Amino acid sequence: MSGTGEVLFDDGFHKVIMFCDLVEEDDHIEAVQSNQFLIVHGDSGILLDPGGAMTYNKLYMAISHYFSPKKLSAIFASHQDPDIVASLSRWLSFSDTKLIISELWTRFVPHFCPEGKTTDRIIPLHDKGIWMTIEGAEYGFIPAHYLHSEGNFQLYDPISKILFSGDLGVSLVDPKQVATPIKTFKDYIPYMEGFHQRYMISNKACRLWAHMIRELDIDMILPQHGSPMLDKQVIQDFISWVAQLRCGVDLVDQDTYQIPKLRMPIEDMKVV
Repeated sequence: MSGTGEVLFDDGFHKVIMFCDLVEEDDHIEAVQSNQFLIVHGDSGILLDPGGAMTYNKLYMAISHYFSPKKLSAIFASHQDPDIVASLSRWLSFSDTKLIISELWTRFVPHFCPEGKTTDRIIPLHDKGIWMTIEGAEYGFIPAHYLHSEGNFQLYDPISKILFSGDLGVSLVDPKQVATPIKTFKDYIPYMEGFHQRYMISNKACRLWAHMIRELDIDMILPQHGSPMLDKQVIQDFISWVAQLRCGVDLVDQDTYQIPKLRMPIEDMKVV
C-alpha cells in the first residue's frame, strides 16, 4: 500500500481512503495493528480514529495528498482508547479541527492534551446519536454502546454506503494480510471469535445492534483493526454472526472472580 492509502470509494468529489500499515512492528515495539480512515469531501474531510503518536507523522503527510491538513473539518473518535485518539493534541495544534466523540468521554480525552487545548473543540454525541452535516455532506453517528466501550459510536457514510464499525468486526489477521478483503466470512471466524468474546459486553448488546443496523443500506464495513468487508453477503453473514454471539458477561462465572493464588517477586515477572 502506498503512502497515500488505498482508495475504497471515489465518485470524483467524495472519497474514502483506508490506511492499514502506518503502525510498524519491530524488535522493541509490538503495538496493535490499527486502521485509520479518511473521508474526503471536496477540499476538506473527516479523519476517523487517527490513532496515537505512532501514526501521526505518516497520516499527516498522507492527508496532504488530498487537501491541506489545516483544512481538516473534524476528527471522529469511536471511543476513548489510545489507539483511537492519543494523537489528539497534535491534530488540534496543526489544524482548526473539532473532535466528535461520545459525551461520556468529553472530560477524559483532554488528558491526552495540554491544559486548555480542547476548549471549544469537542462536539459531544448524545447516547442516541445524530445525523450531522459537515461541509455539505451528512453522516450518521450510530450508537454502538458496549461494543466495546460504554460510550461507543460508529459512523455511517450514506454517500459511499460505508459503515465504519470501530472495534466491532475486528479480525486479528497477519498485518501483511490486512488489506485483503474478507471473501468468505466463515473463514474469518477463528480470527474474530476470541477478540469479540472478550471485548464485546454481552449478546444482548450484540442482538440490539444487529437489529438496528439492518435498517441501513451497507456496501462495506470497515473495522478499526483487521480486514475490510466489501461484499454484501459477507456483511450479512457478519451481522447474523454478531446477533447470536455469546460474549463478555455471558461467559463469566465465579471462577473468573477469585482472589489470586499466585505469588511472585517483580524480578521474576515476564517483561514485554
